[in-house]
Amino acid sequence: MRTLLCGLTLLVGGFPCANAQAGITNLRCEYLAAPLGIDTTEPRFTWEYTRATDPGFRQTAASVEISTDSLFSPSSEVFTLTAKGDEMRVKPATRLPLKPATRYFWRVTAKGEPGAPIVSPTANFETGKLSAADWNASWISDGRDKTVEEAPAFAKSFNLSTTPAEGRAYVSAAGYYNLTINGKRVGNLHMDPAFTDYTKRSLYTVHDISGLLKQGENTITVTLGNGFANCQMLDAWNQQNAPWRDRPRFICEITADGTTVAATDTSWTAMSSPVIYNNIYSGEHIDNRVSPEETGKAIVAGPHSPILANQSTYPICPTESITPRLIYSEGDTVFCFDAGKNIAGVCEITLSGEEGTVVTVAHGELLKKSGRLEQGNLNIYYHPMKSDEAFQTDRYILAGTGNETFRPQFNYHGFRYIELRAEKPVKVNDITALKINTDLPRIGHFSSSSPLLDKIYAATMLSYEDNLHSIPTDCPQREKNGWTADAHVAMPLALLNYDGITFYEKWMNDFIDNQLDNGNISGIIPSPGWGYGDSPGPVWDAALFIVPVALYDFYGDPEAIERLYPTMLRYLGWLESLRQPDGTLTCGIGDWLPYSTQTPTDFTSTLYAYVDYKLMERIASILGKDPKPFADKAEEMRNTVNNRFFNPDTKLYANGSQAAQGIALYWDVADPEHRQAVADNLNRMVAENGYALDFGLLGSKSVMRMLTKYGHIDTAYRMATRCEAPSWGHWVEENGYTTLAETWTLSPEFRDASLNHVFMGDIAAWMTNDIAGINFDPENPGFKNVIIRPHFPSSLDHAQADYQSVRGRIASSWKRNPDGSILLTVEIPANTSATLQLPSSTRSLPSGVSRIVLTDNDIKQ
Repeated sequence: MRTLLCGLTLLVGGFPCANAQAGITNLRCEYLAAPLGIDTTEPRFTWEYTRATDPGFRQTAASVEISTDSLFSPSSEVFTLTAKGDEMRVKPATRLPLKPATRYFWRVTAKGEPGAPIVSPTANFETGKLSAADWNASWISDGRDKTVEEAPAFAKSFNLSTTPAEGRAYVSAAGYYNLTINGKRVGNLHMDPAFTDYTKRSLYTVHDISGLLKQGENTITVTLGNGFANCQMLDAWNQQNAPWRDRPRFICEITADGTTVAATDTSWTAMSSPVIYNNIYSGEHIDNRVSPEETGKAIVAGPHSPILANQSTYPICPTESITPRLIYSEGDTVFCFDAGKNIAGVCEITLSGEEGTVVTVAHGELLKKSGRLEQGNLNIYYHPMKSDEAFQTDRYILAGTGNETFRPQFNYHGFRYIELRAEKPVKVNDITALKINTDLPRIGHFSSSSPLLDKIYAATMLSYEDNLHSIPTDCPQREKNGWTADAHVAMPLALLNYDGITFYEKWMNDFIDNQLDNGNISGIIPSPGWGYGDSPGPVWDAALFIVPVALYDFYGDPEAIERLYPTMLRYLGWLESLRQPDGTLTCGIGDWLPYSTQTPTDFTSTLYAYVDYKLMERIASILGKDPKPFADKAEEMRNTVNNRFFNPDTKLYANGSQAAQGIALYWDVADPEHRQAVADNLNRMVAENGYALDFGLLGSKSVMRMLTKYGHIDTAYRMATRCEAPSWGHWVEENGYTTLAETWTLSPEFRDASLNHVFMGDIAAWMTNDIAGINFDPENPGFKNVIIRPHFPSSLDHAQADYQSVRGRIASSWKRNPDGSILLTVEIPANTSATLQLPSSTRSLPSGVSRIVLTDNDIKQ
């Protein structure tokens, strides 16, 4: 313990006991624990120090040893990598001579003060297919036309002389696959592999199947779903005419103790399937009367894409099971259930009834006044191609064999309510709603003395999870598209709460694949060809710069920006072609879906062109390239914005909207001498509007943050906790929504918006960044130095947040004392520094736990 008197503020630092030992934990290769299928020969290794480590410990050097021998014996080949100084991440400077399909062991040895060198536990990773030549399998299909509705299925039998100790399955598909071995499903993945532009890149997964293979005959079965690879409906984004559209195909190689024992080729048998129809937007039709029968032999189809790479991120799978509550029924033919919250996923249902009975299971977010399901707010883009196809509706035909369990394999829905309708009486014996999404680890949390803030935060987290399906989507029901601006606005809330680097690096590869020769990228990625040209335009396209820079800020890893640099350069050429003679950009869309006041698009597009160049200036510096051309262009664009859109007399930007002031401040476009006045104007207009918001997507990211930054925390807090429309509180408190809506202006008929969008959700990141005060330091990325900058709304009594950074756990909490002072408690991981920024002072904090009593000067802005 130590006590330090700092002015009128008492700081007490608490530390682990004197005999605490440094320890290394959370060893990850490519940001994954013990991954299978790593197919880079330059893998990244990261580690953390345990919370019990002496807070005074400072790493001075570290090395990583890699070997095929878990004991690292002198006779084995050992590769050694050296980390720089206190860095807790290392990557080979050149390619390692790794072998395919091989398990490697690795450990960290760290030196530091105080104490002796520390050796970590041993971790492992396994390589996959390091080149196309490593595959012993071919892509196969059943050779039928893409318009055929029945899902293709395949089977293969082979014999093993002994039960192997280990087995692996290497699988990819253009579409989705469901793999079984000896009747048992392999893994619990749903809609695997991840969606990509199949003309450019396909991803494979490696499964550990050691316990499924046996001595004697083994049988593999694979059923393929369409997914986005073969969209059999008409939609607003032209999925039915995607350049990759074709009958689903797959590639699979099975190994036993390192030897290939089965691989896709023409010896596989094509089979009939009970999945008689499946569509990513409508649903899945399953006929339990269909028995698998041989229909012919597989054909070698050839790959869609030139790249077949390991998926190397977290899979889509069930993440929660919910038992819905029956809320309405009509005899034994109509049943309506409530899952209790708005989720993305499917329902697993056990039914009994007569053979041939058709049962439909429809999904939606709302109920009609009659108690029946309402889909009117969701199906506005839906155009069926067949008479028995319906939006977000699965269709089952009973075999009449007793209890029959149905679960869609190849799609997902966005829903809270489920309506089951049967042609004849049925008995619903069991129903489970499975929440399904990319299973990113949860690494951040926030709570406070305000139940309303906590509800908004929870709704934002649920909305974010519901929109994780191998890409960051806009909504899980009617669109399911990777809208670029939706994603870049949500980056802070995403990375503060979820371990997303592998997820977003995958999506950044999709950007590379998406770019046209002229540098243009589309507004949705992957895209079947929709969204190119000058709309959605610069505000949306800025994701190309904002997302990888966010990964660098949060993880300290330049990999994404290194990979994207050529793509960025080509895009900036395209951006220049959009400029008008006066230097502005007038194309695209800007502050999307404002409540009332629309901010001019020429202002937002020109400003975000400046953002691109400003970020490119920083990217060039990080990569050791010349930043001056980008700095000059950024300054030119900043001057254009200020000369064209800023009124120095009124201190207002553009048309004086909340969003215009917010983004001008957020991106530091305003000259320093004007910033406080611009912020004060923003505060005034919000107060005069009854503390009601009047912005859309861009304002939702910037207005409350800038009010807070420039001394108006109570105004921001009143806006955040307002319950009259328009507000987040109106959604979650007055309407009872469990996720965030798409727009502030919901019509009485609810026919114009979904209720599960995350793009107005930056308020959750504001809670962690500005209320609890956990922030990255852009000068020391990857939380090498933590900025603690809390704010204390007068109507809030306490708040707390934690974040498992790439360097360890960071936590900040504060609570008002009876005498009006505030007790601030901060936890900083070992080998990490922190800076506490208060209105009255800035000071350094040590690693470990610090407790600080704040008085009036520290609290008031």
